[in-house]
Amino acid sequence: MKRKKFIANLAFGGIGLSAFGLSSNYKSQIDEIKNTFLTTNDIKISLAQWSLHNMINNGEISPYDFPKLASEWGFSGIEHVNALYNDVMDSKNKNLALKTFTKKNNQLAKNYNIKNLMIMIDGEGDLCENNKNKRHNAIENHYPWVETAAAMGCHSIRINLFVPSGQAYDVNDWKKTSIESLSKIGEYGESYGINILVENHGGLSSNAKLLVEVINSVNKNNCGTLPDFGNFCLKREKNERWDNKCLEEYDKYKGIDELMDRSLGSVSAKSYDFDNQGNETSLDYERMVKIIKKHNFSGYIGVEYGGGEYGGVSMSDPKGTIATRDLLKKLI
Repeated sequence: MKRKKFIANLAFGGIGLSAFGLSSNYKSQIDEIKNTFLTTNDIKISLAQWSLHNMINNGEISPYDFPKLASEWGFSGIEHVNALYNDVMDSKNKNLALKTFTKKNNQLAKNYNIKNLMIMIDGEGDLCENNKNKRHNAIENHYPWVETAAAMGCHSIRINLFVPSGQAYDVNDWKKTSIESLSKIGEYGESYGINILVENHGGLSSNAKLLVEVINSVNKNNCGTLPDFGNFCLKREKNERWDNKCLEEYDKYKGIDELMDRSLGSVSAKSYDFDNQGNETSLDYERMVKIIKKHNFSGYIGVEYGGGEYGGVSMSDPKGTIATRDLLKKLI
């Protein structure tokens, strides 16, 4: 990237770099500016790859463009989404594909001076499946991602405690299978120094009280929560996981408060739409940030623009990402 364009992309909110006395050693000063805008009181702002899922799924960009774009927008840390890498997920030789994936992303992280923080895992089987064989296959499918995260210098992987879509949710079965799956993946993660984070991601996993009970029952230092500002729908029509109308929702502010007790250095700032003043229209971001600060949180808040999911008016991925970033840096 040309120096002029690179500098322009770091002039947040109309504030030019001249205000910071940019010298010929502009790289170190750019790093300082990133920290000025994206770090306050040990809270940093990272970028989750889901923010770009429309562009990636539409073929506008490659998932491997993610580190470059994140760097241009001033982020110093990124959170990958495995399901956006078709070259890995559709490969007949998964082990080889993961080695290539690791090599590419490590080189990109080095090229753009950005840190790989996490890999969010989807599409590897349901960890709360009642069928023992299917559940164990799902558990084992997560192991290579633990190894990959370690090889990429990440601190965590994010998992889902899903039951198969369309199945009714039995609380006791869900808790039992959740504890089993999280315990096994957590044990595997311990040997690689990787945290296993569970996101409130629909169904019973969005019942914050129950999820914390599961985390506490597992009782491993590397097993915790990834609190997400959104995703508090407990039940949808026909017990579908996504898309169908939400019939019951957990109180999102109460939920974030409860989940923060077991957070391990990461929070996901989901966003959907913004008004003309730059405020998120479906979530009280100021209230969310106050809850996070109340827990003396230290770590990364990940920008995760949803792109008009669930009926929101969709901004483009870049505009929604930057709007979320700017709102967070203002509030933090």
